[in-house]
Amino acid sequence: MSVKTNLLSNVLNSIVEEKVEIVDLTQTLNEDTPVIQLPPPFKNTGGFKFMPLSEYDENGPVCYWNDFVAGEHCGTHFDAPIHWISGKDGDSVDTMPVKNMIGEACVIDITKKAEVNPDYCLTVSDIKEFEEKHGKISSHSFVLVHAGWDKYNDDHEKYFNVGEDGHPHTPGVSQEASIFLIEERDILGIGVETVGTDAGIAGTFDPPFPNHHYMHKANKYGIAQLANVDKLPARGAVLIVNPLKIERGSGSPLRVLALVEKQ
Repeated sequence: MSVKTNLLSNVLNSIVEEKVEIVDLTQTLNEDTPVIQLPPPFKNTGGFKFMPLSEYDENGPVCYWNDFVAGEHCGTHFDAPIHWISGKDGDSVDTMPVKNMIGEACVIDITKKAEVNPDYCLTVSDIKEFEEKHGKISSHSFVLVHAGWDKYNDDHEKYFNVGEDGHPHTPGVSQEASIFLIEERDILGIGVETVGTDAGIAGTFDPPFPNHHYMHKANKYGIAQLANVDKLPARGAVLIVNPLKIERGSGSPLRVLALVEKQ
């Protein structure tokens, strides 16, 4: 048996023997799944719709199956670079390197700041404070912003948190932090628990939706509507992110898994 096979066998055995825990970071996808709503002139994506075909009945006595319709950016989902005009010459979900679907998860906790200010955006100071405790963020990493927002997934009013000004008020990533993570850390991308990788009021920023603008311009990725981020350590988890291989797809619903070594 080769050394490489031994290595993979050790990983598999660790999973089977539950020395490595698999954490599901995915929200359940159904017809009540919240979907991002953008202001004019944007045309909004549709939600998830189930269309039953048969359930062991006259339409199919031996099988249960369904058709479904869903937007590329529905539920826990992936943003490819071509999703944004700044990344229009970058990767789609079918052309991105598959090795970039697996990386370290670096979890930065902003829950207390988001409780005080729901418009709070991750800052460069937050990143540097994280690194002082946990070490420098590596290039083959996804930075996951833990704001505690996944607990609102089934309560649309709290999840979107629309204020009297008509804007959603949810946390995100500052322009400066996005640029820092691209230029100084060369990360794979950003993951969030909210409906999109920018703050709710980011449409009012200059440029609008700066995390989308800068990340996708740099051919980096976005992951939105994550769950169970609080179950991950700050460093060391291996994130597995698998978008559907949609030809020239701008994104895809995801099943996101994290491998966490038990202490």
